[in-house]
Amino acid sequence: MRTLWFLASGFCLLASTLILARLFSANFQSAPRVAMAAFAIVWLLATGFNMWVGVHKAGYAFTEELPVFLMLFTLPVASALLINWKAL
Repeated sequence: MRTLWFLASGFCLLASTLILARLFSANFQSAPRVAMAAFAIVWLLATGFNMWVGVHKAGYAFTEELPVFLMLFTLPVASALLINWKAL
């Protein structure tokens, strides 16, 4: 259940980043690219911290947490790249 909540928070962060990119794109032409790069960096840090918590605090092995990390990071970032490529 925690994984689903974390994934949902990634998509909420992506949505808020897209809103900010749209707001600033009138005055700053490269705002969507900067926003998507910032989203990817922030999301990498958040999912990396989540993986660290799973390994060091919850006691999971690194090999158990790696697929969860890859799924949590890849799905929102791939969606961001697709949206950036198609819509922005």
